[in-house]
Amino acid sequence: MREFIREYVPDFIKSLVRRVLYNIRWDQWQQCSWAQEGEDLILKRIFSEKRDGFYVDVGAHHPQRYSNTCLFYKAGWRGINIDAMPNSMRAFRKHRKRDINLEMGVGAVATELDYYMFNEPALNGFSAALSEQRAQADNRFRIISTRKIQVLPLAEILEAHLPAGQQIDFLTVDVEGLDLDVLKSNDWNRYRPQYVLVEVLKSSLHEVEGSDVGCFMRERGYEVYAKCMNTVIFREAAA
Repeated sequence: MREFIREYVPDFIKSLVRRVLYNIRWDQWQQCSWAQEGEDLILKRIFSEKRDGFYVDVGAHHPQRYSNTCLFYKAGWRGINIDAMPNSMRAFRKHRKRDINLEMGVGAVATELDYYMFNEPALNGFSAALSEQRAQADNRFRIISTRKIQVLPLAEILEAHLPAGQQIDFLTVDVEGLDLDVLKSNDWNRYRPQYVLVEVLKSSLHEVEGSDVGCFMRERGYEVYAKCMNTVIFREAAA
């Protein structure tokens, strides 16, 4: 039965059933999370006293679904949301009116890259290798189209859109395989978020330290602070 539901029942029906069951079983001690792995609850603990923070979300995907920033927007924060998926910013402009919402890709240099779009939009990305691997590994997911998308370095985007004098409380990066390229495209002398969230897939806590992302962040003055299943949270190290 579970296999039948997963394969044939539309996602919106499954979502509706989950919502109904949640309301029936409401528990006053339950905490609400929009993030895929509870990243927002960790950040909520970190920023428990802050009411007017600022975030940058690269690979924002959706204003609510799998969002590390939705909880904070609802709490009064604002920020910059960036996603390359065509028409992705329609929902952001509707639900994130305080935010700066940018429909573009982020990459090492200004250029055009092939953007792979799946029947599951959360898997969309610029990595050909990861996209092909995912399409072959699970028959539920398939590449439905490929588009040429303009990408810009993160430093250029922040220079153009970050409000003058604005400190970034946290940067979250989830671009399906090219996260390190996004990190490398930032100017870490000018833009230094207090916390940085990055995907390091299928890694243990010990493996993160020696990973390419872990080494890069350590060289930029950040240390591993927390970890979810695939998301690692780095904190700016004390001087």
